[in-house]
Amino acid sequence: MKGYWIAHVKVTDQASYDKYIAGTKAAFEKYNAKPLARGGRYTQFEGEDRPRNVVLEFASYEDAVNCYNSSEYKSAREHRIGAGIATIVIVEGIE
Repeated sequence: MKGYWIAHVKVTDQASYDKYIAGTKAAFEKYNAKPLARGGRYTQFEGEDRPRNVVLEFASYEDAVNCYNSSEYKSAREHRIGAGIATIVIVEGIE
């Protein structure tokens, strides 16, 4: 079954976050991530508001987890730490 990254982010240092975005390209290409939502318009109904909302689709839950744990993503992630507040969850899709 497919896997999905769901991230909610409040960016506090755009320059560092831009480096993170650029750095994720290698990991996302390696694991064939398909962006379904990346920023854009949203409406916050409940919970903590974070204005950047991202949904990435992977061929499998395992690919999604392996992407997050990959050396390529870990390298990019270093730029995100301290550049904002993020919540990232990986979920398994349904058929």
